[in-house]
Amino acid sequence: MFVRITWLGHASVMLAQDAQTVYIDPWKLAASLPKADLILITHDHYDHFSPPDIERIRQDRTRIVAPFDHPLVTDRMGPSQTLDIDDIRIAAVRSYNISRQFHPRANNWVGYIVTMANKRIYHPGDTDRIPEMKGLAPDVAFLPVGGTYTMDADEAIQAALDIGPRCIIPIHYGDIVGSRHDAEIVRAGSQAPVEILEPGGTLTVE
Repeated sequence: MFVRITWLGHASVMLAQDAQTVYIDPWKLAASLPKADLILITHDHYDHFSPPDIERIRQDRTRIVAPFDHPLVTDRMGPSQTLDIDDIRIAAVRSYNISRQFHPRANNWVGYIVTMANKRIYHPGDTDRIPEMKGLAPDVAFLPVGGTYTMDADEAIQAALDIGPRCIIPIHYGDIVGSRHDAEIVRAGSQAPVEILEPGGTLTVE
């Protein structure tokens, strides 16, 4: 069993197994992408919650999960809650800033651990290095590295030590903030393997 991971740019990712397709924070999507079975939204900033992009991939059966109410949202999740949809398990993890004010803890915004094909994949949302990350130990962790609104590359290296992933994929750079150089800093300093993907690039996790 395997999961095919595609970084779509910024914080937007697609996870696929067999006939199931999951998007997290879809934004600036290409027209040719497959329809979604499940869409996960970490918070309601425009570059993470984009109704036009959701409409592009939504179909009648699509479930849309978010930590806030909206007519498009079918399932609301808060921190520490879990949800099973078919054979996919979703666990919501807190996501917030400590040294910045863009993503307050009080908003109860989230990241997600998605378990599919027996693989645990962590998307932390827009966050700093926070205590709730410690010991999550996913197979893959997407880590924001661009700074300004999230942790920067050096903080991401330290966060990875707390999280303990088997593999890291840097995200949240190359659009609005950050550059590939930030991803390279993480690869140079990380104890865990780091896969740097180009937008549209894919990694298969077995």
